[in-house]
Amino acid sequence: MKKGIAYYNVGDPFDYYMLVKSASKGVASNGKPFLTLVLKDVTGEIEAKLWESTPEDEELFQQEQLVKIFGEVNQFRGKPQLRIQSIRPATPADGVHPTDFIEKAPVPKEDLMDDITKFIFELENANIQRIVRYFIKKYQDALLTYPAAVKNHHEYVSGLAYHIVSMLKLAKQIKSLYPDINKDLLYAGIILHDLGKMKELSGAATPSYTLEGKLIGHIPMMVEEIGLAARELQIEGEEVTILQHMILSHHGKAEWGSPKPPLIREAEMLHLIDLMDAKMNMLNRALEKVSPGEFTDRLFAMDNRSFYKPLFEDK
Repeated sequence: MKKGIAYYNVGDPFDYYMLVKSASKGVASNGKPFLTLVLKDVTGEIEAKLWESTPEDEELFQQEQLVKIFGEVNQFRGKPQLRIQSIRPATPADGVHPTDFIEKAPVPKEDLMDDITKFIFELENANIQRIVRYFIKKYQDALLTYPAAVKNHHEYVSGLAYHIVSMLKLAKQIKSLYPDINKDLLYAGIILHDLGKMKELSGAATPSYTLEGKLIGHIPMMVEEIGLAARELQIEGEEVTILQHMILSHHGKAEWGSPKPPLIREAEMLHLIDLMDAKMNMLNRALEKVSPGEFTDRLFAMDNRSFYKPLFEDK
């Protein structure tokens, strides 16, 4: 077996296991039903079509089902696609487990929690620290397993916690360059900004959007939660409003999903750090899959650009 689906080229035969990330029904131009399967392993994902599917296929090949596939990697509209010649559910006798096909953060979740806790200890504003501790206690288990997104960046187990820790480390360095930044606001905004993803997304292994996620979204849900937490903790004051603003504005622009643009220095910095860490995560993972002298695939979330990997290495 090769290292993973990301390292297969067009024309390569495929004979191994993959995890079903999603399955959707369709009808071909000839009137016959088919299934569109998005299949994943620890290196990436690929779309596959199961033509002339049956009701039994629809029952068998659902989200989080581990399957054994024989086929070939083709290309459709410029993107790799797996042509299925045979497919079946994996069985215990195969000796494989779904967790073997799920990408995880490169840092153990216990270490991520330790890092987050250290940053919480640095918070000096009592109201802000109480609010942050309230949510970490409420969401700790989910925080340490959930991805940061369904696709594009940190879309793997513990991805959300890894994203938060990376952002906190960036913030610490930036604070040393710009000492006037309110550290408590920035750290708290980073820790809280995406916690609404625990309601927006369905889970860690093969995340999809929940009904709340589709109809409301993680930003409004988290703003409401901060207000409810403040009332429960009997906290009043500007800190609550500013924390809510930081959540509302962290995507930066209305066209990127922010109900408000950043109107506070720390909110602007939160947006920039979030954007930087997300883009670097996408770039690093894409560049890992190509050799020096090659370009990556087009990255949709990076304006559909392909990035070149230089021949020389930075020692």
